[in-house]
Amino acid sequence: MRPQKLVNGDLVEMRPRINLIAHWFGRIILQLTGWTIKCAPFPGDKFVLVGAPHTSNFDFIFLLITSWVLRLKLYWVGKHTLFRPPIGWFSRRLGGIPVDRRASYGAVDQIADRIREAGEIILVIAPAGTRKHTDHWKSGFYWIASKAQVPVVCAALDYDKKLVDVGLNFRPGGDLSADMEAIRTFYQGVKGRFPHKQATIRLREELSP
Repeated sequence: MRPQKLVNGDLVEMRPRINLIAHWFGRIILQLTGWTIKCAPFPGDKFVLVGAPHTSNFDFIFLLITSWVLRLKLYWVGKHTLFRPPIGWFSRRLGGIPVDRRASYGAVDQIADRIREAGEIILVIAPAGTRKHTDHWKSGFYWIASKAQVPVVCAALDYDKKLVDVGLNFRPGGDLSADMEAIRTFYQGVKGRFPHKQATIRLREELSP
């Protein structure tokens, strides 16, 4: 499976970023576990990838395996302390991006700047922010993508169908309510490993009077 991207209205294959050993290892794992991948064309080389629902540590594993099969490198955000010696090099090797929450310059702005500076980057975020049930998603993914002027791509991990569905994509910053309604429609019926722990898909901004 070679993922495609849109370039000036044309579909072209994305450049592989993961070696063939990891690719075939990922395919073997999916075959043994019975999982499949459904992947729509990506909107380009830079975007924020939303992974949901997030109810188990296995979620990141399946998303990582998906990236191996698609041969795409994922990046993630971590506290700056995770990037100090002696493990800092390893965190960066795994795609980690350090953020200093003590800085006066906010985390959203720090991450958005990193995305703008990068030639290619797929930043994965679990907007629930926890494996426990909450009544809202954290909105960081939306404002990061909006400030960096890149699309949001949604990936659904459906344990009932054993399917990783990478589909919906849009550019945020216009109508937040319409964007969130599109997200809710995309994830409708998707069941995480522990459905009772799934977060309600809405932002805190939507809860405000």
